[in-house]
Amino acid sequence: MHMKFEPIALSLVGAFTAALVITASFNPPKSETASPRGNFPRGGLEDAELLSLPDGVSPQDGSAAAEDRATAGTDLALAIDAGAELPDFTVASGAVGGSAHALSNAFGAMGYHFDKVVAGEVRVPRMFLTSLPGDIAKVAENKDRKALFFRSVLPLVLQVNEEIQADRKRLWKLRYQVRVGNNVHAADRLWLDVMTERYRIKPRSRADDIDALIARVDVVPPSLALAQAAEESGWGTSRFVREGNALFGQWTFGDQDNGLIPRGREAGKTHRIKAFATLTDSVRAYVRNINTHRAYRDFRKTRAVIRRQGGVLDGWLLAGRLTSYSQRGPAYVAALRGLIDANGLQRLDDARLDGDKDGASI
Repeated sequence: MHMKFEPIALSLVGAFTAALVITASFNPPKSETASPRGNFPRGGLEDAELLSLPDGVSPQDGSAAAEDRATAGTDLALAIDAGAELPDFTVASGAVGGSAHALSNAFGAMGYHFDKVVAGEVRVPRMFLTSLPGDIAKVAENKDRKALFFRSVLPLVLQVNEEIQADRKRLWKLRYQVRVGNNVHAADRLWLDVMTERYRIKPRSRADDIDALIARVDVVPPSLALAQAAEESGWGTSRFVREGNALFGQWTFGDQDNGLIPRGREAGKTHRIKAFATLTDSVRAYVRNINTHRAYRDFRKTRAVIRRQGGVLDGWLLAGRLTSYSQRGPAYVAALRGLIDANGLQRLDDARLDGDKDGASI
């Protein structure tokens, strides 16, 4: 296997005195979870009414931010994955000193500034954190802390959206083949069977299955995903994101799933907060939840209408279809829209990862 490393990734070696161990993979980040610690008080609801899911995962309303905060005091290695340009997407994984200050300096050395991304002046580097720095709560300036959080999470959201876009392209190609009467290859038939199960499509005709998948296999606008990540994780400081990389506070009931028991969980309740090996896995699960749960049918219908009309997906608009994500209902939507407006996140709905040669939406 030929290993490739971007100049930016190599520059990190010189920027830090910590040892950098590099491996290569042709898959998105899958390394083990670090367990950061931090303390940053933030209000929130501990328990929300459940909207049960067939597979045991349910939406949550920001209770992750309401957990008690552990005291900072342990050093950790912040795992960073830096990928090369598509389509090769070679991934270099390493470990560097995991402080928020070091991460901010690394971003700065790469020219990765949040205001420049919002302004459309630069693209987002293929640098994927497996966990957030444990001392992010100690960043003194609120503006700096928010910018660091957004810069950390944005590449993950764009990476997951790229994966979904690749699936959509394949679906559209298969849709054309079916419509013109061409045979679908065995590998494609198997892939479609997997996708219908993954996205909870009740099998009908092949053409109907593909149409149903196209309505579900679609992206979540970065502005909305970032606003929800900030709201649900307390800007990356909740116990659930520190110990389980749970950016979106999803509930789980499955015995086979890893999960963190909420402190102060009401007697008789059995839910846990689903934990993830990496932050990217958390984003994938969040998008899958939006794309499959019955509570978000209106979200998906509105998104499909926008697509049919040739419009651009608008995170601020689609936030209005997520009243069921929280028992706070309209107040939750207002909070998300406030975050989008206050931080100029709508401008990020057109953001692309560096090296994306085909940014067109389908």
